[in-house]
Amino acid sequence: MQQQNMNMPNMNMQNQQMTMQQPPGVVSTKDSLYLTDMMSWNLLSAKKAHFFAAQCQDPELKSEAEKCGQMHQRHYQQLLQHLGAHASQQQPLNNMQ
Repeated sequence: MQQQNMNMPNMNMQNQQMTMQQPPGVVSTKDSLYLTDMMSWNLLSAKKAHFFAAQCQDPELKSEAEKCGQMHQRHYQQLLQHLGAHASQQQPLNNMQ
């Protein structure tokens, strides 16, 4: 039992994931589908926040909703730019298997 407990800290250190400093050179089909989902979520969130801001009477809430919408729009644009840069370096993502 003590032997197992002594090995546990080593296992935890080995299982920790390292942070990528830059995106991988190849985007798998699964990654591409997930990126597409992320873009859809951000676009929908931006639209909903914009709609909510337009309906809002309270200036503070309206301002916060607009900030939220702008944040989601920025995230959408960042993903789009990343995919555009990747597509210019590689073959189109929808042709990858």
